[in-house]
Amino acid sequence: MPHVTVNIGGRPYRLACGEGEEAHLEQLARMVEAKIEGFRGSFGEIGDQRIAVMAAISLADELVESERQVAAARQEIQLLRNMEFAQQTTAEGWVATTAESLEAVAKRIESAVAVLNAAKNGKSS
Repeated sequence: MPHVTVNIGGRPYRLACGEGEEAHLEQLARMVEAKIEGFRGSFGEIGDQRIAVMAAISLADELVESERQVAAARQEIQLLRNMEFAQQTTAEGWVATTAESLEAVAKRIESAVAVLNAAKNGKSS
């Protein structure tokens, strides 16, 4: 199992990870370190543990917000799919109704043509 040494809060940590996940783990550690450094810049030295907890809570907040946005996007996608289905169903219904109406009109025209032909043939004889 591969190991990666990362620096968080000015301290090195040797962490195990899955094969091929080294770069990802290093990136995650850089994100945590950036949060810690950001809080240090804003609040000064208020204690390593407190800064680490603040960074963890900040990252958890970002995760929760991202999950909320993903859930909202999924709901919007489902709504759009439902609307598309409704429009398609409505269009298909309109096409079917129009086809039935045209068929009925065609039958009436055929009947009228038959009557006209019969009348024409009756007058010619």
